[in-house]
This record gives sequence, structure tokens and C-alpha cells, in this order.
Amino acid sequence: MNMNTNGLEQSSSKHFVLVHGACHGAWSWYKLVPLLKSSGHNVTALDLAGAGINPMLVNDVPLISDYFRPLMDFMASLPPHEKVILVAHSYGGLAISKAMESFPEKISVAVFVTSYMPGPTLNFSTLDQEDLALATLLMRPLRLFDKEDTSNVLMLSTKNYGSVSRVFIVAGEDKILEKDFQQWMIKQNPPHEVIEIESSDHMVQVCKPNELFVSLLRIAEKYS
Repeated sequence: MNMNTNGLEQSSSKHFVLVHGACHGAWSWYKLVPLLKSSGHNVTALDLAGAGINPMLVNDVPLISDYFRPLMDFMASLPPHEKVILVAHSYGGLAISKAMESFPEKISVAVFVTSYMPGPTLNFSTLDQEDLALATLLMRPLRLFDKEDTSNVLMLSTKNYGSVSRVFIVAGEDKILEKDFQQWMIKQNPPHEVIEIESSDHMVQVCKPNELFVSLLRIAEKYS
């Protein structure tokens, strides 16, 4: 074992796969990635289709399954016995939910960072709120995917999705997915553990990167 700067023991290197929220990209994890790497972990921050620096344009991504494709292809490419820690922010929770359904044997734990968390009895259509727009030069537009198609793609089972450990991280000062809504999702689709970062806004990885980092290390040790 070795000891990191926060005093947490690490028995082995883990592989964290970071999935961004709507209109964002891999860039949104820029504060968290060096913290994880400096602790000896492998980190993959993905751009979903038409996001970040992914070359596809919004009109090239007609279906939500197309939007998820970079994550699905990445999961399929993993060696048979490798397990990763999926970490999603906001809208990215839909993408990792699909990955949990398709590749449960390749995931040690899924972490929903103030993100959408559908489940076998909590359909996407129930979660869908008004579309949210945030102003930044790094953002790219996101297609408004067909709700019926999205609900069909996100048909989640207890056998697959339900077999993966889930942790939800609540952002206490979130004004996008407000705390009441986060807690409602947790009640409707209870994860294995809930952690709250009390003073964080919606962009936890930017607002409170150190607190998120420490939480992820603890989760990795507990569920890996």
C-alpha cells in the first residue's frame, strides 16, 4: 500500500472513466484529472459524440445511442477482466446507466455526481426536466433527443444495471439539478451510498475538486 497526500491508503491503481454533462466535454474534468493521476491512477476522460473536441457535429448525432457511442465503444474495448470506475456528471448519468446495462461485468462502481440517475423502475421520461442552457465558450450545442427513443434506449434491468454498485454525490448548493430533485431521485432509485458535498454548486469538479477527489478515492477503495 501507499499513502496519498490526503492520508488515504491505496492498495492498487484504479481506472477512472469520467463522463461529462450536457454541452460540456472532457475538458470539464481538468481540475480532477491531475489529482487522480498524481495519486497513481489511470484516468480516461471521454468526449461523447458531438461534444468537446469530438469531430462529429450535432446533426451527425440524431439518436441518443449515437451520442453514447464513444463510451460504448470504449467499454467494449476494455480487456475482459478489467473493471473501471465510471464517474458521471449531470446528463452524463444517462450514458453511464446505459454502460451499466450493457457492460455490468466491466464496472466496479458507478458514481453519479449530481447527475441523472434512471433505474429499472425510474424511467428517463420521469426524470426529464426543462432543458438547461449555460453560457461558456467551451460549450457545444446538444440535440434534443426524442424522448420515446431515449426511454427505449434506457430500458434498465435489475439483472444488469442493478448488479453494479452505485454511489450518488449530492451537490448541496446545486441550482441546476436542485437538491430536492437529487434527493427525490435517490428516494425513487436508492443507490448503495450517498455522499454530500455541502457547499458545492452544480459543477462539483470545478467548484470543489479536492472534496470530489477525496470522495472518489474512498469510493474506489470501498467498492473495488
